[in-house]
Amino acid sequence: MSTLILNLDFGDCPPPKKATEGNHKHQRFIQRQRRIQRNLKQKQMQVPAKPSGSGHSKFQNKGGTLSTNNKQKLHPLPEPIRETPSQKNGIEKPLSRKVSTVSWLTPAPSRKTSSVSVASKVDLLSEFQSGLCPLPPARTLPPAAEKSCNKKMVALDCEMVGTGPKGHTSSLARCSIVSYNGDVLYDEYIRPPCKIVDYRTKWSGIKKEHMVNATPFKAARKEILKILLGKIVVGHAIHNDFKALHYFHPKPLTRDTSRIPILNSRAGFPENESISLKRLTKQLLHQDIQVGKSGHSSVEDAKATMDLYKLVEVEWEQQLARSPPSQE
Repeated sequence: MSTLILNLDFGDCPPPKKATEGNHKHQRFIQRQRRIQRNLKQKQMQVPAKPSGSGHSKFQNKGGTLSTNNKQKLHPLPEPIRETPSQKNGIEKPLSRKVSTVSWLTPAPSRKTSSVSVASKVDLLSEFQSGLCPLPPARTLPPAAEKSCNKKMVALDCEMVGTGPKGHTSSLARCSIVSYNGDVLYDEYIRPPCKIVDYRTKWSGIKKEHMVNATPFKAARKEILKILLGKIVVGHAIHNDFKALHYFHPKPLTRDTSRIPILNSRAGFPENESISLKRLTKQLLHQDIQVGKSGHSSVEDAKATMDLYKLVEVEWEQQLARSPPSQE
């Protein structure tokens, strides 16, 4: 019987060509990554720590000085790649098309924050502020600022003297205009175009010496109408003042405190009755006006009229909004 001898070599087979090429690529990738890591470490060691204090400090570098505003942001170092069991055996599996993102390869995040992040910041801020002590009340505006905020509302009051036959005609002799806050915008003695027969000093407070340097009627009227133009004018029985000025103001821009039922009811007077400015001021503002022998003061009366209007301003304006006056 012949003997059959088989020579079998059970040694390790050489790896496939594709696997060997993949293994070389992986080694080159690891070497390149380690080289980048070393370069980043060297750069970090060269940059000194940021000194405390001014934000305009400069960093020293080989090429010169770099300001903190022009310094580039350094990204964190990538984590070392762990070898899989297949790589330890010298065989690497083919890479899939989905490659995991590496921190040092991804671009820097955009400075624009999303709406979600903004909302979360607002919630955190409101939660933080809720635990703080309440802020003190806001300070009131100075008189100059308040004056500019209420330029479209003024109070008017005039004083008359008697002209014409037996002094029965009322002519303008003084006019005062105050702002919403009581600042005097105009206050002048006015010389009527006709001869004064009765000064009515007991009520008007006008005397003969007041007419020496008084402003002529035409010039005064021009200045007054310039102030009243386009504004809401408050007055008590203001139709008499407009008549002395030879002027008709639009009704939607006129507020007559002698014809406000709300004021009368608050003061305890009949709503349809015309109550004097003196009585309303005494009853509602607890002030005494038009007292003494020197006569009335148009500035004092104009301020009292504006204060009465303020008492019922909101309610009165709401009523006018529901039923506006005619355009006559």
